[in-house]
Amino acid sequence: MSRAQAESVIKNIIREIAQECASKGQAVSETLVAFMVKAVVLDPANEFNVDRTLTKDDVQKLIKICVDRLLDARSAALDTVKMQVYFDMNYTSRADFLDEHRRVLEQRLQPVIREITDSRARTRDELESLYRKIVSAVLLRSGLGSPTDIAVVREATAALQSVFPQTELGTFMSLVKRDKERQLVELTHIVTGIRLFNKECGKGGEGIDDLPAILNEAVPATTQNVDAAIQRSCDVAFKYTALIERIMVGEVKEGPSIKALKEALINIRQHESFLRIILNDVISCAQQVEMLEAQLGSRLEQLQATVQSKTAVPTAQVYPQFINLAHIWSGFQDEMVLLSVLSNILASLEPFTKGHKEVFTAEMMAPFLEGMHVRSDEERIRDTTGEGHRVKPSDFKHVEWLFPETTKNFERLPLQYRGYCGWALAQFDRLLLPGNPDIGVLRYNDRYYVFSSKEAAYEFASDPNRFIMHVAECAKVSPELIQLLELHAQFATITPYTQGKDQGQMIEKPITKCDMGVQTEVHPIESNIVKSYEWNEWELRRKAIKLTNLRNKVTHSMQTNLSNMRRDNVTQVYLPKDTASQTKTDGASNVPKPQTFLAGLRGGQTKTTVMTKVDLTLDVDQT
Repeated sequence: MSRAQAESVIKNIIREIAQECASKGQAVSETLVAFMVKAVVLDPANEFNVDRTLTKDDVQKLIKICVDRLLDARSAALDTVKMQVYFDMNYTSRADFLDEHRRVLEQRLQPVIREITDSRARTRDELESLYRKIVSAVLLRSGLGSPTDIAVVREATAALQSVFPQTELGTFMSLVKRDKERQLVELTHIVTGIRLFNKECGKGGEGIDDLPAILNEAVPATTQNVDAAIQRSCDVAFKYTALIERIMVGEVKEGPSIKALKEALINIRQHESFLRIILNDVISCAQQVEMLEAQLGSRLEQLQATVQSKTAVPTAQVYPQFINLAHIWSGFQDEMVLLSVLSNILASLEPFTKGHKEVFTAEMMAPFLEGMHVRSDEERIRDTTGEGHRVKPSDFKHVEWLFPETTKNFERLPLQYRGYCGWALAQFDRLLLPGNPDIGVLRYNDRYYVFSSKEAAYEFASDPNRFIMHVAECAKVSPELIQLLELHAQFATITPYTQGKDQGQMIEKPITKCDMGVQTEVHPIESNIVKSYEWNEWELRRKAIKLTNLRNKVTHSMQTNLSNMRRDNVTQVYLPKDTASQTKTDGASNVPKPQTFLAGLRGGQTKTTVMTKVDLTLDVDQT
């Protein structure tokens, strides 16, 4: 069977299941039916062989099982799958939410914009009608007041006339369609900025809600609602976990079905996971609102300083500020839309948890939990924290263990099974117990596993493949675990419910990052830069003409009186070298030292002094 034929058969099966459910009073989406078909085929208990073509009896059996599961009103597993499908169909990233909102707004504005851009007004009445349409388009795009409110229309018209009087309609009509649309957007921003500034000055602002004040009340209220819903879900999950553990150790003989309890626990844990995603988005809203308020105050102060009660202000100074003010206000409107969508999703998730809550009521569970302390996730982690509960890496040779003090960005490791204990999932058949990273995180095949106790860690590390395969088998029995535990990589046939969407949109994976430095050669590959290369064909043309002209030219040279001695001279000499000479013998000569004696200088018996000079120097021969 070709791929196209197989897809046609699957579509027919999905359509038939949906029609049969509708005939029995239960409307289901094709997305939900498609996932249920895959889940039924994967379940080993149903004995479908995916490697061979389904026979007619197989198709009928598949349809019957799917219809029975989809019509089971008391099934917590079905409620979980419905909740996952709803969340994936309605929740997306913040940027995608806002892009979709703007796309819908533009789509709704298209008829009004088309009337303006396609208008061929000539008479005075037609031009006035066109101007009124421009005012309506500006109001609809800005979202500041209703176009049916006379006071709002008058204020918007006055603001528009100050920047775009009716006399400019002739110039506007001469523009092409794209330029008209661009000018309408710019006019909307300027008029919006003028009206917001007038509201701040107390001179207008008709029909403009105080969005910062509304958001400052709505964001904390929504945060409180989400926190309360998370706490309620956690309390229910703690009770379910405690009762399941008590039944497994045999303390409760005749209690509720452990299978139903595990399905209810999976349901409430999935609800808690979705609520935490919504809470993160609400916190982002709060941070964005705080930043926008600071920008709004700063921009209004700059506008006040620019205007300062002047009768005329240069448009080049004030129009950009009005446009920026409009963009800031548009940010407040986006936060309102996003908060409204998150609130709707929050309210819509609650009905998917009512089924098991009506079965396992507080009154029904009270006798089974009597005298027992119900531990929270925090208490379980606290009880297994400390040196005595830690894994000793020296006990293992072929696996790697990570600890907080030895691993950078430890708290952001992408934990497998969304942080639940893999050993408990396999050992106790789909029991969700929170893992404690302080015990030690097992790194196996570039995936990170946490455990609820030291003993669980040792047993899992002894044979990881066996437990991983066991968890996959558990997910085949309860397909809702594929989404909850993020097992899409192990199930190639099970993809996120909405095709074409990134599966990470609803799965918050922490990103492991670290600072790194890389040093490379400046030029690892020898550069080959052609200096004469020209990309400009006109420059090439200029060079070609220059070379062509040179063919008809003659080169001349001359010498003047001043330049006749200016020439290059080159002189070559031998380099200096060291020389030495040596004689045969050393000779020396010695001469006598001259000695002279002067006599008679002191006088004597005679009146006159007579000096006598005597040479006492010896002859050379006598020395």
